[in-house]
Amino acid sequence: MQNSCIIVYRRILEHAIINSMQLEYLFIDMNAYFASVEQELRPHLRGKPVAVTPVLTPNGSCIAASYEAKKFGVKTGTTVGEARVICPGIIILEARPGTYIDMHHKIIAAVESCIHVEAVLSIDEMVTKLSPSEKNVSVASNLAIKIKQAIRQQAGSSLRCSIGIAPNKFLAKIAADFQKPDGLTIFEEYEIYAKLSTLIPRDLPGIGKNMERRLQSFGIYSVEQLLACSEQKLETIWGGIIGRRWWYNLRGHDVYLPETHRSTLGHSHVLPPELRSEEGAYAVLLRLLHKAAARLRKIDYFCKHLRVSIKYIEGYRWDEEISLPPSQDTLTILESFFILWKRKNISGKPIKVSCSFHKLMPQHCVSLPLFKEDEQRIKLGNMLDRINAKFGTNTLYVAAMQPAKGSAQPRIAFGVIPDVYDPSVR
Repeated sequence: MQNSCIIVYRRILEHAIINSMQLEYLFIDMNAYFASVEQELRPHLRGKPVAVTPVLTPNGSCIAASYEAKKFGVKTGTTVGEARVICPGIIILEARPGTYIDMHHKIIAAVESCIHVEAVLSIDEMVTKLSPSEKNVSVASNLAIKIKQAIRQQAGSSLRCSIGIAPNKFLAKIAADFQKPDGLTIFEEYEIYAKLSTLIPRDLPGIGKNMERRLQSFGIYSVEQLLACSEQKLETIWGGIIGRRWWYNLRGHDVYLPETHRSTLGHSHVLPPELRSEEGAYAVLLRLLHKAAARLRKIDYFCKHLRVSIKYIEGYRWDEEISLPPSQDTLTILESFFILWKRKNISGKPIKVSCSFHKLMPQHCVSLPLFKEDEQRIKLGNMLDRINAKFGTNTLYVAAMQPAKGSAQPRIAFGVIPDVYDPSVR
């Protein structure tokens, strides 16, 4: 079965080569998004170096920096302490994910007033598909300008975006990175090779440190060298059909991507100083599990494995995991956590906690509950979500998480943007 799927996929890829490569996609990348939202909502911050961090501690990491701060070398991953040294006068703000989610939906509405958003890829990235009448360079350029104006007028005058337009999504994303902030770059078919040849592999989405080392082991240090590789060589480098997909993507062909199955879901949180105790870690873990269970129900998935971890300031960590029947209700998940907690034989000063669900199954793959108690637990979880959505976060919650009720504030999950009233994150 697997071999036959690979053969079919090869044929899809081979068929792609005969398609003409017009401009097909417009990619929107919001610039310094979190910092820009803060500057939009707090006018006194405009024009000043600003960085956003999840936790206001010297060891916390910056997750966004305004362009005024970037000029000094502050970037994603820079610690708060380092940022204060290299950028005197920088204003450090604690992240407000709920606010960024609200603004995200305003931006979506602004773009929708110009063109339909085909896919939201992250909190600050989205892609649209051009209609036949919009594939002309001049028309597409005017559309991009219209989108920029709509975002400024309908979402905020301080918000800027870079837009890339290309024959496929992959190249449109790369084009959007070419000029920041407020850029507009178009990759027409005849100039794809010349523009890509100015890049290094790490500039391409999907190539990190490990893949960069693998490419170098094959003698590839530039995108120009990558473009010179045959389909077969890229298939060898990537160890499968994905390499062939890269070959076509780099040349502008719109390659079909098979639907993927989600396998994990989780949350982590750096503990604020007042919760760096065993009791604080316990309460925050309950809060994270409460949120994660709500997310499971929202996406209609069940989990069969739970893992919990605590990192201690002394340098060691506690990890435990447990199998459970396919579950998405909060009570069953918490009961499994209580079993893990009883096994814990390590103590110290906790600094970070995390929980994750593994072996996820979509709802249609799970058998209906056999026992009335199981059915009631699922109904209870859904009722919990509806009440919290209607009356506000933490209207109902597990009593033991009371000390951490206000902690573990919403984060932006990879590739998943919550609704404005999503009970799992607000």
